[in-house]
Amino acid sequence: MADHVEELIAGTRAGRPRAVARLISLIERAAAEAAADSAASATLRRVMAGLATPGPDGREPYRARVIGLTGAPGVGKSTTTSMLVGELRRRGAKVGVLAVDPSSPFTGGALLGDRVRMQEHATDPGVFIRSMASRGHLGGLAWATPQALRVLDAAGCEVILVETVGVGQAEVDIAGLADTTVVLLAPGMGDGVQAAKAGVMEIGDVFVVNKADREGAQATIRELRGMLALGTAPWRPPIVATVASRGEGAADLLAALDKHHAYLAESGELARRRHARARDEIEQIAVASLRARIVRVHGDRRLDELAGRVLAGETDPYSAAAELVAGL
Repeated sequence: MADHVEELIAGTRAGRPRAVARLISLIERAAAEAAADSAASATLRRVMAGLATPGPDGREPYRARVIGLTGAPGVGKSTTTSMLVGELRRRGAKVGVLAVDPSSPFTGGALLGDRVRMQEHATDPGVFIRSMASRGHLGGLAWATPQALRVLDAAGCEVILVETVGVGQAEVDIAGLADTTVVLLAPGMGDGVQAAKAGVMEIGDVFVVNKADREGAQATIRELRGMLALGTAPWRPPIVATVASRGEGAADLLAALDKHHAYLAESGELARRRHARARDEIEQIAVASLRARIVRVHGDRRLDELAGRVLAGETDPYSAAAELVAGL
């Protein structure tokens, strides 16, 4: 198993698509099983340790620029992502795409809708596209998304686009994962009000009004400008109008993304965001590990016993939790 993992890591560093795909599949399985399987947890640790060192070419890890795209269903996230890929490839950048799809209720796998819409890049060796099943994980991302980002970074991707599920109002996890978060809206969908309710106005670094050839596009842009004018942050998010299905607005969108990236680097915000990202990832892994240890040490029976005592009024939830952790 160790030789197999090392072989996949070496193939990934060499940029071989098959090795990249197999390594992401491996960490997806390991992440899903790590809580209950110590071997899976050990495999995940081995992979991440192998990717944390400079590659044979001396390239430092965690250098890729991460751009997140989120928005309600139907606003054109996949089409916009495909448009951005084309524009980045014209610059000569190697691009990775992680498209987080809803899980199939039958197979548990990704529905693959995003890959269908990006077929024009399927044969481009400078583009790696991967759909990931959310597997019920809230926040618009899959549990293994941060680890998959590390794989694509090690494979030499200079820019990684992460597209969220886009199925509700909980798509804010992307802000903790991306250097730049793009929020997409479309005219005639009530997106402005919904965005304010969902809190995505706070996470957007760049706003895109897609399908700008439709009636109501200018009204949507005006509404957005009014909302953003209330903000007090040093960075004022730009609003870009696009018609992604025709490739219109691609250069303007990339220019806005470049401007934000330059702001992040100059202000020190890029380093702060990446530091916060690493902290959050460590915390999530530690919490998951603690939860798995509780199950291994106590099993469900101890937890059921404490729950019964709380319901009987013999103790309170905080005291019960402290007792549970103290027993480790």
